[in-house]
Parts: sequence; C-alpha cells; structure tokens
Amino acid sequence: MAQRVPIDDPTVFQQALKVLRQGEIIAYPTDTLYGLGVDATNEQAIDRLNTLKGRSSPLSVVAPDIPTALGWTTLKGNLLQLVESKLRESNTVIVPVHPGIVNEKVLGPGNTLGIRVPQHSFPSRMVAKFGHPITTTSVNRSGQPPLNNPEAIFLEFNKEIALLIDAGPLPPSSGSSIFQVQQNRLMRIRP
Repeated sequence: MAQRVPIDDPTVFQQALKVLRQGEIIAYPTDTLYGLGVDATNEQAIDRLNTLKGRSSPLSVVAPDIPTALGWTTLKGNLLQLVESKLRESNTVIVPVHPGIVNEKVLGPGNTLGIRVPQHSFPSRMVAKFGHPITTTSVNRSGQPPLNNPEAIFLEFNKEIALLIDAGPLPPSSGSSIFQVQQNRLMRIRP
C-alpha cells in the first residue's frame, strides 16, 4: 500500500529518494499533471512502470535544470538554442543524447530521449538531489485519461506505487507540448 506524503512535509525529499533508490514507483506533481517516476537508469523499475502503464514505449525524464538537460544532448549550435528555449516552458523536447544517460528501455529510436524541466520546483529539486534522471509519465493506464487529483490517484494506484507526493488537485491539463528534433529542425508533435 502506498504512503501518501504532503508536499510540504519536511521529510518529503528523503522519502522520495529512498523509494526511488529501492526501484519503486512514486507519483508526484509537475507543472502540468501528476507524473509517475522511477529511476531512469534502473531496468527493473522501468519494467515495473511499463507494466503499471500497460505499455512499453519510450519514456520522458525530468532534468534538474536546463544546463544539465543540454549537456545530455549531442546537439550543437542553433538547434541547441532552440531546444533551450523550448525547455524554458512546459514542454518535453525529444533529442538525441549521449550514451549512458538512462537505461536503453527509456530511449526512443536513434538514441533519443524526451526531456522536461518542469516549471514546478518539486520534480527538478528531486532529480537534483537524486543524481539520476527520473521518468515522468502521466498517472494513468495506457488509453485512459490522466489522473490529476491525489484522491483518484490513491484509489486507483495505491497497491502499485510506493509513494504519492500530495500537492492537492492540479488544474485540468492535457500535459506538456512535445517537440522533436527531426532533420535539423525542431518539430511540434503534440499540442
């Protein structure tokens, strides 16, 4: 059964990091939706998350800040500047990355990775303290609408996640816009 911790609990980061290090799943608030997170370098944790979601497609990750996110990419010049501008908003940007940043099960074709720097302090601070990328994917099963209310999240997933970081209900959102580097351009692939 999941633990439920208010976001303002003084031990919230300590509890989140412990769960992530154990290879378990957390649910946490972002600037758009609640996200499901695991250590993006831990293959068993990624498998557990994909089983919960009912999917096996690539996953996006949270970066602690824009310089770190840009350091993960293999991009240069104008494309790097375009990606930087998109990361400053509530967007996910799919870019080619250096090997070893995350487990290969998180990657898309061509060693690409969806990266976010949420405009919410909790996920970025959590990743900075953790030291590895953490996955970010909506709290739902594949094909179902995302859950943005801690009550609904707890009812649906309390036996499958280890920790819910409760920041109260978030405003309705369709999630982040997604951009992808394709043929030396940055293309919008989801509104």
